[in-house]
Amino acid sequence: MIDRSRFPVDPWRLIETCPRPGDDGVTETLFAVGNGYLGLRGNHPEGDHAHEHGTFINGLHETWPIRHAERAYGFAEVGQTIVNVPDAKGIRVHVDDEAFSLADGDIREYQRTLDLREGVLSRRLLWVTSSGKEVLVEDDRLVSFTDRNLAIMRLEVTVLNADAAVIIDSLLVDRCGGREDGSAANGRASEERLDPRRAERLTEHTLRPAGHRQDDARSVLCHQVATSRMRLAVAAHHVVETENDHATQRSIEPSGARHTFVVRASAGVPTRVTKLVSYHTAARQIPPDETARLCERTLDRTLAEGINTQYVRQQDWLRDFWERSDVQIPDHDDLQQAIRWCLFHLAQAGARADGLGVSAKGVTGSGYGGHYFWDTEIYVLPFFTYTTPVWSRNALRTRILMLPAARCRAKQLNEEGALFPWRTINGEEASAYYAAGTAQYHINADITYALAQYVRATGDAQFLYQEGVDILVETARLWVTLGFWRRQKNGETFHIHGVTGPDEYTTVVDDNLFTNVMARFNLRYAARTIREMATAVPDVHQRMADRLHLDPAEPAEWERAAEAMHIPFNSAFGIHPQDSRFLEREVWDLEHTDASQRPLLLHFHPLVIYRFQVLKQADVVLALFLHGDQFASEEKLADFEYYDPLTTGDSTLSAVVQSVLAAEVGYRDLALEYFTRALYVDLADLHHNTADGVHVASAGGVWTALVCGFGGMRDHGGQLTFDPRLPAAWPKLSYPLCWRGTRLTVSITRDELRVRVLGGGSVSFGVRGVRYTATPGDDAIVPLADQGPVRSGRPLLKRVTGMRRQEDIGSGPDNSSVGDTVAITVNS
Repeated sequence: MIDRSRFPVDPWRLIETCPRPGDDGVTETLFAVGNGYLGLRGNHPEGDHAHEHGTFINGLHETWPIRHAERAYGFAEVGQTIVNVPDAKGIRVHVDDEAFSLADGDIREYQRTLDLREGVLSRRLLWVTSSGKEVLVEDDRLVSFTDRNLAIMRLEVTVLNADAAVIIDSLLVDRCGGREDGSAANGRASEERLDPRRAERLTEHTLRPAGHRQDDARSVLCHQVATSRMRLAVAAHHVVETENDHATQRSIEPSGARHTFVVRASAGVPTRVTKLVSYHTAARQIPPDETARLCERTLDRTLAEGINTQYVRQQDWLRDFWERSDVQIPDHDDLQQAIRWCLFHLAQAGARADGLGVSAKGVTGSGYGGHYFWDTEIYVLPFFTYTTPVWSRNALRTRILMLPAARCRAKQLNEEGALFPWRTINGEEASAYYAAGTAQYHINADITYALAQYVRATGDAQFLYQEGVDILVETARLWVTLGFWRRQKNGETFHIHGVTGPDEYTTVVDDNLFTNVMARFNLRYAARTIREMATAVPDVHQRMADRLHLDPAEPAEWERAAEAMHIPFNSAFGIHPQDSRFLEREVWDLEHTDASQRPLLLHFHPLVIYRFQVLKQADVVLALFLHGDQFASEEKLADFEYYDPLTTGDSTLSAVVQSVLAAEVGYRDLALEYFTRALYVDLADLHHNTADGVHVASAGGVWTALVCGFGGMRDHGGQLTFDPRLPAAWPKLSYPLCWRGTRLTVSITRDELRVRVLGGGSVSFGVRGVRYTATPGDDAIVPLADQGPVRSGRPLLKRVTGMRRQEDIGSGPDNSSVGDTVAITVNS
């Protein structure tokens, strides 16, 4: 999938051996560096032909009124878009007044490297000027994991074969609001009108100057975001190291600063400029000068500690990260490289979010406006929870802080409790299209699921009882008011109508299976937690009840709704319909849909898509994975075989889920195919929008596909179990886990599963119904007779006509109606 002559295989580095005009947006994303708070896109320092000169700070956003063509009560009214903050990456080089340009220069040698163990983006190139002078340019860029407000850029210039006049220009530029960001030249302005996945373009200048100052080595800019009124300061400090004669010139204005180093370079004598940059943000109440002082303190501390110290700390931090995170496949360096790139970007998206959310693109681009979705809880937090649990706790606290806004949103939609926003930065709903946004009420249960998963894996009951319980109570309250009771011959059932599941090609439906299954879990978990608190921590329970005005009868009501929750099932086909009327729809002919018309959402009106059985992403299949203990093996197989041929994969969230279930039910080759597709979503730009930023959720899903799909890990009911599905071509798969404070390594070969305790106490786990225990110093070794069932090929869609309508073949709540033409699947 990748041009290996340009991007060679290296298990610990992403290497580019030659630049290629026209794909700047993709490589800017691939070579982005960040830490979860601060992110720098992989623009070249000289800034030529950039797709987006992106520097982003998590949570720093502008607000703007959403203009609906036709308004209605309850529509989201205020949009939110991440702000592109002043860019400090620019460092330009002139030799004898000739400007270095990567696009136009005579480049004899070139290599750019993102080192996943050092956390540094570096570049080395040899440029020959028009007069024949050979100029070696070496630069690197680091965004610190240990100090979230710090970035370091270094550039070294050496004229190898002659003396020369060298000028190094270091820039600090406000590019927000469309200034100098290269978007028009790359056609993004026209594309954005057509692609809802891209960010809204802020048409006015967003950052208002709030002060600036400069001395010999340092520049400081202060800004206030125009409407949200958030505060931002950036400071850059320069250190010059050279034996060449040199002088410094400087200038500053409200929107930018420049430090120019004029060098009389002798042949072979290098000149290095190190730029230390600090960004700090604050709420509107904080004076700009105070934010600027924070930046300067960061720089002063860095200088006192030593610049090289920051590089050592970065390596130490990453060594610890890889010890608890690295998934290894021997003899497959190509896969290893891509896996580590994904895991590294997960760290860059959330490691130092520190109570902020993890957006769909992390801090690598402006795609989706920098919004947080359910992607975080379902696809990203599992990796955090089982490797670095504190990152999950921090992300979950973001949702707790959003509760006041979520309560207001629930009231606005005539419900009790809280309704979390579908897409947001500040906690308020920012989705202008309610059918595929607000209607996805399942986000409430997704957040609860992630909270429960964190508590299962860590045993952190204190966090649950002290803070997380508020989410449980308020989300449970919403479900019981959103749903309704229906009396039937065999008793009462509880239904949820007018919602949208994960599949955004089928919207505002009744009894979406995923939503109902997740809501059932939400209700049960909330009720069980309240009972546990009453027994284990009665004082905390009483404070919670007083704080939330909890009626003692509420938990019983939640349990009653959960037990009566309608879970659609069609006995004629032996499958779970995605919703109550899904099987009545005509089947979309994906086989004969031209590739140029994919993804469907960019080529067909939503109403056209909504009339068909066609999926943007796995919906029922995702429920089968998350709540696999609620479904029989035969049901999983039947559902997977029905829905897989209907799934377009137009969402990057789909392939990882399809991989996990394909592995579980025995489609081993298909599981590997889906995994590979997910693995290279960004590295091969498979969805043609990598330029907008890394698909962070897909990267998280890669970890899930490895550990839960091929590694077979589950923890249903708090019981750690394994049922591996090792691909035939892989000699071994190993991955670390953190389970209730104990660090483990799980290793799988064709014949055995081995669990080793690296730190902590003993761990009990199950393999295919048998319990084992791993203790410190004594590995648990489990022989494996096989790698599960094996099915060849893939499920295929087959049309069958002449079927009678539902009233002729049966009726009742468990039988969804079926039209004259239906879809069934058969194995190839």
